[in-house]
Amino acid sequence: MSKTYIPKEISWLSFNERVLQESENRDVPLIERFKFLGIYSNNLDEYFRVRVATLKRLSLYGAKSKNILGYNPKATLKKIQEIVLAQNTKFEKNYTKLLKELTSHKVFIINEKQLNQEQVDFVVNYFHKEVRNRLMPFMIERDSDLPNLTDDAIYLAVHLSKKESLKKRYALLEVPTGILPRFIQLPGKNDEKYIIFLDDIIRFGLKDIFFIFDFDEISAYTIKLTKDAEFEITDDISESYIDKLSKSLQQRKKGTPVRFIYDRCIPPDLLKIITRKMNIGPDDVVIPSNRYHNFKDFMKFPSLGIKQFYNEELVPVPHRDIHQGKSILSVIKKKDIMLYFPYHPFDHFIDMLREASIDPTVISIQITLYRLARNSSVINALLNAVRNGKEVTTVVELQARFDEEANINWGNKLLEEGVKVIYGVPGLKVHSKLCLITRIKSDVTERYAAVGTGNFNEDTARIYTDLLLLTTNKKITNEVFKAFNFFSVNYKKDNFYHLVLSPFFLRNKVSQMIENEIKNATEGKKAYIYLKLNNLTDKEIIDQLYEASCAGVKIKLIVRGMLSLVPGIPKQSENIRAIGIVDRYLEHSRYLIFCNGGSEEIYFSSADLMPRNLDHRIEVTCPVFDRNIRDEIRKIFDIQWKDNVKARILDENQANEFIKPGNTRIQSQIEVYNYIKTANEPSGDKQPVKS
Repeated sequence: MSKTYIPKEISWLSFNERVLQESENRDVPLIERFKFLGIYSNNLDEYFRVRVATLKRLSLYGAKSKNILGYNPKATLKKIQEIVLAQNTKFEKNYTKLLKELTSHKVFIINEKQLNQEQVDFVVNYFHKEVRNRLMPFMIERDSDLPNLTDDAIYLAVHLSKKESLKKRYALLEVPTGILPRFIQLPGKNDEKYIIFLDDIIRFGLKDIFFIFDFDEISAYTIKLTKDAEFEITDDISESYIDKLSKSLQQRKKGTPVRFIYDRCIPPDLLKIITRKMNIGPDDVVIPSNRYHNFKDFMKFPSLGIKQFYNEELVPVPHRDIHQGKSILSVIKKKDIMLYFPYHPFDHFIDMLREASIDPTVISIQITLYRLARNSSVINALLNAVRNGKEVTTVVELQARFDEEANINWGNKLLEEGVKVIYGVPGLKVHSKLCLITRIKSDVTERYAAVGTGNFNEDTARIYTDLLLLTTNKKITNEVFKAFNFFSVNYKKDNFYHLVLSPFFLRNKVSQMIENEIKNATEGKKAYIYLKLNNLTDKEIIDQLYEASCAGVKIKLIVRGMLSLVPGIPKQSENIRAIGIVDRYLEHSRYLIFCNGGSEEIYFSSADLMPRNLDHRIEVTCPVFDRNIRDEIRKIFDIQWKDNVKARILDENQANEFIKPGNTRIQSQIEVYNYIKTANEPSGDKQPVKS
């Protein structure tokens, strides 16, 4: 592997390894560790649907693909298979350990053959009442094609046989986890708790499904198929964009296979017929696994009411300047407010929208929408605004991956209520997080802007760390206004002097800032670059950071996900250090700090430093002008850089070694919470949370 760059697909697997490490960590409460298994599994599903699928398609282009990527996609696919199989072995061993630990607390996950009579009666009743009418078996015939299997679903491959006979039949059953819970609590005794998989309830009732056949042995083995999730949108000018997108979403359901997982106990004859009919080839990733798949369902493991199994709740801390029953817009008019979710409540943003929706001086609300909560309070506030006579404009990005159908539905709902809906910008994905509220008071126009790093989504705001600036600073609000004008009239590009928009200006701006640090370092001045990102994979930026390192610029990177840069290589990156933090919250905030000769410049951004964000998306990077907010962001970076509990060293070995703890444990997410709590709560309420 090149020491210059790590293929982003390999680096991503290293990130998911860090997630897997959390499931192994005995300092993490037990059910939270099961949830990390679920997160690992969910991450891997999307990885295969998108990244592996893209590599497979590129590998068809031979030498050309190597020129595009800078590395051989076929060799990378082979490496992926090796890493995933090794991680799967670790995953299964860890799952077995967690089950034993669960048992030691008198919580038992049992199968259909381990039921006592009371539990049998419960399962029989549950099967007939809830499950049986949702099962539609497909009989696999020698000459028949398989139905179009649902990506992301699990199936039971059913083997029917008769003793002393060669006669066999095969069938497929989809496990209806989209309708029914994956885990069902069974009757227990004393203080013991029992749980069974939905899969095993179906196994228990198989004879009731296949009773018309004369077989005395019926067994079922879990399989799962992952498909290519990419799609193309046709150029048919006679169709609307939504119609074309809807057709493309139907194509996705028929995507080609990229990964097949099966129960390693499946009979060879059943496995052979299924893989043949699925057209599983030698280049596909095939993983023999255990009895259960789709471990992502552990993210929704039933609550057991045992306090020690869960993290202590970190109750969001209201911002010190925002008070219930007081106008948020009035506060923002006086000073900039930076909210840091989930440490601050997302309700502050909802309350601001609600206030704007009924304020008689507010004339309009404009907002970008990328991913929304299932029952979105943001949408409700916008609908309330339009009902109160406000002009509401939404920029709805229809190509938010895996949220396309939801966003089509939201767009239709907004249109029905009289909201102006702009479906993105042709050829670009709108990933910026902007909101603009316009008031007219005494014939004077006032603009209130919200600029953030994460979605306007109250669900993810509980588990993703993100920054949201609320401001009336005209340097920012006037340019947010220009951005919304561009969304409406794409050919009209304005000048931006403060906000940095990609794909127009961000690459050049970052390049200039790095060059400035290189210049200062060569002149003997203090020079440093501190970046907090989700991903850093852009080769031009990486090469500049290498150049900066060689010039003596001190570079600190906190990167959650993919890092193609290789830190710590003599004469290349010896002045670059990188860490990754995985803890209870997903680190999603992005910000950039440049020494700038001692006059530090700080920006926060919706963008990562990846080609897609720099060149193919509309992103907004915003300077921080307020001195207090700059100090807060810098303090948060310093806390995270000192993490010696959840931080791992990112280097060329990709071993994910934990930072060695010193005399004082510093778990950055807990310490950041305590910092925000101390800064925002009355003096009598500042009891710190222990890490």
